[in-house]
Amino acid sequence: MNEIFQLLKKGNKSALTAAIVNVLVSIIKGTTYIFTGNVAMFAETLHSLGDAANQFFVFVGSALSKKRPTKRFPNGFGRVVNLVLLGAVLIVGIMAFETIKEGISHIFHPTESTGFIINLIVLGVCTILEGFVLVKAMHEIAHDVGLESRGLKLFKDSLANFGKAKAATRLVFLEDSVATGGGLLAMIAIIISYFTPYHQAEGIASALIGIMMFIVVGKVFLDNAAGAIGESDEVLQVQIGQLVMSDPDVKDIQVITVLKEGDFFHVEVEVELDPEMTLAQVDDVKDRLEENILNVKGVVDVLVSFDEDDAIRSWEYGDGR
Repeated sequence: MNEIFQLLKKGNKSALTAAIVNVLVSIIKGTTYIFTGNVAMFAETLHSLGDAANQFFVFVGSALSKKRPTKRFPNGFGRVVNLVLLGAVLIVGIMAFETIKEGISHIFHPTESTGFIINLIVLGVCTILEGFVLVKAMHEIAHDVGLESRGLKLFKDSLANFGKAKAATRLVFLEDSVATGGGLLAMIAIIISYFTPYHQAEGIASALIGIMMFIVVGKVFLDNAAGAIGESDEVLQVQIGQLVMSDPDVKDIQVITVLKEGDFFHVEVEVELDPEMTLAQVDDVKDRLEENILNVKGVVDVLVSFDEDDAIRSWEYGDGR
């Protein structure tokens, strides 16, 4: 039990913050929907409820992925976060379906909701809270890539480096981008419905929110399906290849593989050395390469093997081999 608590301390903080905020937001929105019957508010309630459950599972998954390797699982538990995210998107998918279904029903059978002021106030407050979580996720993305951005530069840098962030952070960013945008969309729909006889606006907003949720489901599913299977990181592969080739004793690289395991990387590299080198010299090269590669951020395991130099260049910068 103590080990579990220690692991939870290492869980993704953005996911935990988002889960707590979305629980609070879903309670507020759900209570408002009960009293006003506003279908856009219903969509936002399901959206926030799905996000809360989703992000809580992500927090737990990101924590468990930090568990140390065992004899049974020598490669560690890095892919746990990918498996948890694959399960979590099912929740969002179900909520998205219900949101779209309710929105379409309201489009064909529009009804006038009540509580115009309270709906706007609740959505405004909740959108600000979700915007706070979104900004926190942006800071996490910047932190993951070693940047300390602020203001508008933070927004630009978080979008530019989205793919380099941790899987859990990317999920929180996507979901709260949709949550913030969905809140604004719902507010616009409520205003249109109140000041015009076009009450279908709330139904359209609900359907659009559901479609945005499905887009998130698709993106997260594809990213984490690849992670669960095991995907290479070509950018880090080139970086480590350059690092290995900078060693004065390395003549060439025959094979280099950088496998992503959750938030961590496993590296395998086969290098060519001068066949005249002694065993002691080869051992020194091995120790030096392992130390240098392990200093690369995120790398937790390195396997270095050797072959004699064949005088044929196999590895070139950026060729991915």
